[in-house]
Formats: sequence, C-alpha cells, structure tokens
Amino acid sequence: MLKPADYLLLAAAFLSFAFSIYLWFSGQREEGLFVGLWVPSILAFGGFMRSALSRS
Repeated sequence: MLKPADYLLLAAAFLSFAFSIYLWFSGQREEGLFVGLWVPSILAFGGFMRSALSRS
C-alpha cells in the first residue's frame, strides 16, 4: 500500500525525468544527463526511507 510520502517521491522522480528530457531535447545534453541521474537516486532514497521507517 502506497502512502502519501510515496506519491511525493514518485512525483519528484517523474518531474526529474520530465525535466531531464526537456533539457536533452532543448540542446542542453550534459545538463539533461545530470538531472536524469537524479531519478534513481530519488527512488533509492525513497526505498531506503520506506525500509528504515518500517523497522521502527
């Protein structure tokens, strides 16, 4: 079951992905790659927080 915080993290990852695509196709390829690297980091942080909070 997803909690409101999970939706927030998924929204942040999606916005990062969308912004990365925008940067890539607007000609700022290096910036697009950099922002694209945020997506797995955001999702990994969400997974870590979910597992850390479920233990307590």
